[in-house]
Amino acid sequence: MISGAFSIISQSLTLGCFPRVKVVHTSIEYEGQVYIPEINYMLMIACVAVTVGFRTTENIGHAYGIAVVAVMVITTCMVTLIMLVIWKTNILWIALFCMFFGTIETIYLSSVLYKFVEGGYLPLVFSLILMTIMGIWHYVHQKRYEFELNNKVSKEYIKQLVEDPRINRVPGIGLLYSELVQGIPPIFPHFISSIPSIHSVLVFVSIKKLPISKVTPEERFLFRHVEPREYRMFRCVVRHGYKDFMGTPVEFEQQLVEKLKEFIRQEYFIAEGEAAAVENPPQSSNILVNQGKDKGSSRRAVFVEETLNQLNQSRRSSASIQSFNAAKSNNSLSGIVSAAPPILGAEKRFSLFRKQRMKELFTS
Repeated sequence: MISGAFSIISQSLTLGCFPRVKVVHTSIEYEGQVYIPEINYMLMIACVAVTVGFRTTENIGHAYGIAVVAVMVITTCMVTLIMLVIWKTNILWIALFCMFFGTIETIYLSSVLYKFVEGGYLPLVFSLILMTIMGIWHYVHQKRYEFELNNKVSKEYIKQLVEDPRINRVPGIGLLYSELVQGIPPIFPHFISSIPSIHSVLVFVSIKKLPISKVTPEERFLFRHVEPREYRMFRCVVRHGYKDFMGTPVEFEQQLVEKLKEFIRQEYFIAEGEAAAVENPPQSSNILVNQGKDKGSSRRAVFVEETLNQLNQSRRSSASIQSFNAAKSNNSLSGIVSAAPPILGAEKRFSLFRKQRMKELFTS
């Protein structure tokens, strides 16, 4: 019964029908083997309260009897629904199943209904409380998601925001969390209206749980640009399994920043490779085309260099953005954490390659 309560609450969390609680997975092979500390403590308190309130096993048995028979009736109704909707069973077999088991269980239920006033109301009260909590939570969760989905920020707003001289681009990287996998959440305009500053590198982060035990580090972070690329805005989808340890917020943000650096470097190399693979035009226009390629390559190199410099000098914030004016004042905002660690050998090699590439571009 206790394990069943853990499994039901875990499935309710997946469906968005219960407030978020800590779920501890006790098995790598089976996702359903879980332990929820908060629910365990609630069950302990409920058991103590029922024992103190009913005092005798006879009174507790009245509530237990109605609960067992009611579960049997509900199970028969659910199996009948599954046979009709999912299994597509012949209606004759469904009718026979429902009549056979339904008749027996209805007789049992009618024989214990007299115990309702003697303590049988207890499981109904508990179920009513849980249904109320789950219903309200699911309704609010659904309304919030629909609001975010229907009020996503347009690209025109982002363009106007970046070009607005009243908006400061402060050094560093900012993380803005949202459940939307695509689009800009509607909380972003409200955020900008409260704090007219955005970081020079901005990442919209969505965290999604997958029904597998672990996700490899190479597949955990998925990045893409929020066009145009010159705005230095990125979308990041973080995927994790039920046995993955996310670490502390600082460790998680460090991993995200390192993967973002790798993504920017890979995008730069891919763009350079595509530019090099383009066939040469006729001889008469080679000079103009080569100049255009050099300008495009130089712009990409400058963009990558500036973005990586901002990431190296960044101060990450998952709650607020601190502008230059606010930094000068005494009322500084909270939520800014330590700077990102330096990149190791891979970045040194890339830095040498970038300097050599820049030298070739500007000396040609």
